[in-house]
Amino acid sequence: MIYLLRHGETVWNTLGRFQGQKDSPLTARGIEQADFIAKVLCRELSEDLRSFEIQVSPLGRTRQTAGRVKRALSLVSIEDTRLMEVTAGSWDGMTKFEIDSEFPGALDDSDVFDWYFRSPDGERFDDACNRAKAWIADIQRPTVAISHGLFGRIIRGVYAGLSKGEMLELPVPQDGFYRLHEGDFSFIDGSSSVTGSARI
Repeated sequence: MIYLLRHGETVWNTLGRFQGQKDSPLTARGIEQADFIAKVLCRELSEDLRSFEIQVSPLGRTRQTAGRVKRALSLVSIEDTRLMEVTAGSWDGMTKFEIDSEFPGALDDSDVFDWYFRSPDGERFDDACNRAKAWIADIQRPTVAISHGLFGRIIRGVYAGLSKGEMLELPVPQDGFYRLHEGDFSFIDGSSSVTGSARI
């Protein structure tokens, strides 16, 4: 059983910058999102809480989110570099407009979902999938994982056996989290319980 969280909203999220493996801090809204998710997660895990461990991407925004979550769950966390966001190399920290200006033609024929992988020195899609597969294979106990938007898509997609197109179009909310169980995943937002599944 894996509960997969995305970090709260960051300053660069609001500016349309792809953070990759660079960083920006959580906004006030991002802190509120992390606190809200922590409360929902605590209620969701309830009696099974002590059987879980927390694994966190070592980037600042995920560590900041983890700090808020740990206050509610009182669990020790470990950092795992495999949970880091996909890097677009020299494009990390840039907007699509800036990329198009500095690298003319590089985004031609790309779409809103696959442009990250057009970077000449960024992580390749297959490499990111292999990283996700390796992390999933090493899970030994119920786990709360705090990761990122794009890499969270890839984790869910690999876990559920989705195609590249299907996984890159998955939503990346910051006001809920995903439960991965028995080859499928569902979204939990705190208003009730499950609000979606891998196939919608």
